[in-house]
Amino acid sequence: MKNNYFRREIVLYGILLLLVAAIISRLFTMQVIDAAELRAKGIERRTDIASLVPERGKILDSQGNVLAQSIPVKELYADPRTITKVITQKQTKWTKEEMAQTLGEILEIDKENILEKLNQDLAWVSIAHHVSLEKVEEIKGLKLPGIGFADEQKRVYPMGNLGAPILGVVNLAGHGAEGLEAYYDKELYGTPGYLSKQSYLTSSLHEPAFKGANIQLTLNSTIQHIIEQQIDQLAENTQAKRIAILAMEPSTGKILGMGSYPSFDPNNYAQSSPDERRNLNIGMSYEPGSTFKIITGAIAMEEGLVSPNSVIHDPGYIKIGPRNISNWDTNYIVRGDITFTEAMMYSSNVVMAKLGLNIGKENFYTYLRAFGFGSRTGIDLIGEESGLLVPKASARDVDLATMSFGQSSSVTPIQLITAISCVANGGTLYKPYLVDKIIHPDGTIEKQEPVAVRQVISESTSAQMTEVLVEVVNNGTGARAQIPGISVAGKTGTAQKVDPETKSYSSTDFIASFASYAPAEDPKIAVLVVIDTPRGESHHGGTLGGPVAKTIMEAALELDGIPVASNTESDINEVGEATFERPKPQPITPERTPYDGETVVPDLTGLTMRQVGETLAEAELHYTFTGTGLVYSQGPEPGKVVPKGSVVNVYFLPIEEILLLNKELEGQEEQNDEQKLQQE
Repeated sequence: MKNNYFRREIVLYGILLLLVAAIISRLFTMQVIDAAELRAKGIERRTDIASLVPERGKILDSQGNVLAQSIPVKELYADPRTITKVITQKQTKWTKEEMAQTLGEILEIDKENILEKLNQDLAWVSIAHHVSLEKVEEIKGLKLPGIGFADEQKRVYPMGNLGAPILGVVNLAGHGAEGLEAYYDKELYGTPGYLSKQSYLTSSLHEPAFKGANIQLTLNSTIQHIIEQQIDQLAENTQAKRIAILAMEPSTGKILGMGSYPSFDPNNYAQSSPDERRNLNIGMSYEPGSTFKIITGAIAMEEGLVSPNSVIHDPGYIKIGPRNISNWDTNYIVRGDITFTEAMMYSSNVVMAKLGLNIGKENFYTYLRAFGFGSRTGIDLIGEESGLLVPKASARDVDLATMSFGQSSSVTPIQLITAISCVANGGTLYKPYLVDKIIHPDGTIEKQEPVAVRQVISESTSAQMTEVLVEVVNNGTGARAQIPGISVAGKTGTAQKVDPETKSYSSTDFIASFASYAPAEDPKIAVLVVIDTPRGESHHGGTLGGPVAKTIMEAALELDGIPVASNTESDINEVGEATFERPKPQPITPERTPYDGETVVPDLTGLTMRQVGETLAEAELHYTFTGTGLVYSQGPEPGKVVPKGSVVNVYFLPIEEILLLNKELEGQEEQNDEQKLQQE
């Protein structure tokens, strides 16, 4: 019995010794062998699991193309105290210098900056933001002590600087800082989630993160691209300081396109200045010049002071108080008795000054406020200015006179195009807006409806004023905006700038502008072009702005299926020339089978802009283009396999040019055939 008792005691002690040995071995492994890795995991658990960053919603154009989206990335951080301790205790092979060198090479940042952070006496320090997941895996494989990662989202803009001042930017915290990103930050950001210390052990979320809503814009990327092409050409040809171009749907207030120069790349916004990121269409106040005569004329008509055929005497100048007001062409011609329509065609300052005085201060200011001048339009963008009217209490007759033809007071481009759209659409002022839909993660859609602010003028005044503006384009200073087969209404503007030193109007610096809408009888698009301080042969709004507005309107109407020539059908399915067979896309054979994330470039031959947009959207591709009409060539070629989201360069030509090129090609082929026969 006694021996059995001692045997059991020996076995029990043996088991206890084995357990103690196992515990000591495990502690040695954790505290010595795996110490660095476990410390890093400890840092990660203390900091990274505190919050879950939500996925920010996308920004889409009116066709559903992605303009802004977020991709998952990581913030890399370190615990310098832990790193110092494990290195001092020789629990790692790494030195701080080696860690800084290696991280610097992977992250492509200054190793000295990293080393400086690793030498700080802190428990946490950020090393780098927006580290790609590929680089994260590479760094994790190194098993560096005291290094951890936190979830982040990086905002990317697949179309580069297209619409950059509209879209704005997102800061490192993941919140919108400018533009639509800021205005709709609450909807886009989503709801962050959280992890509790206990929930980590069970791998269950304490509070999940909910992704943000997507927002779909009224913006048409094709129109936007044309606008930015025109801005680039104007900037190169005129060396202007600033350029702003706006396109609006007059019947709703929808913004179809909005561009400004200078601009920036939102993917690298840290390298841009505040001036480059400024959206001039809402943030530039300027004296509008003669484009404002549209407003003065509409007010005078509404008050019954004038009709299109009313005769007004224009002696070339008018003296009001101490100031002589003259026309831009007084030195060349004195027109005498002219109709109101002719006064608009020739852009008479004298006639407008007379009308401004006849309208009277009380009425004039009432209408100006009703048209929205002197206050913000309320467009859904951060940074809108309100313009500036001469204070009503101190306004004199000379102020009324000069305001009537676009001097003394300042406006913003968005104010002016909103007011001109009111004249175009039958007299209703609409609130301009950029977001058409808010698409929530649960699938519900919040549709933004047009907001009619007020009726400013009557439909009859709108119709009469439109007739006058059509004459300005057909027979006056706006001739360069004529579109074959389309009735275009428009007005030129060439305003002298105030010299900041002399405080008087400059004889060398101007703001050239052009305002227009089409088709005049049922406007689908209104365009405003503003060119600040152009240099070169001309500084006139009609010369510089007219062709630009024409190009934008032509393309927009073509996209809308409206013919841009009397012999061109709206859907362009057939062509008037019986001998011309419209080119059509051909079946293609892909160069190889596409992998995941890849797509095949379709054949776009003979398609219209609208059809190109639809076809490439189905293939998950974007495009840039040159010209108008039908597709004549493209790059990459049909059948090429490319990553989804790639850009296809598309070249359009008018039907007439395609006909001419085809005839030339046919002639060359016949000539080659004849040469071959002669050689044989």
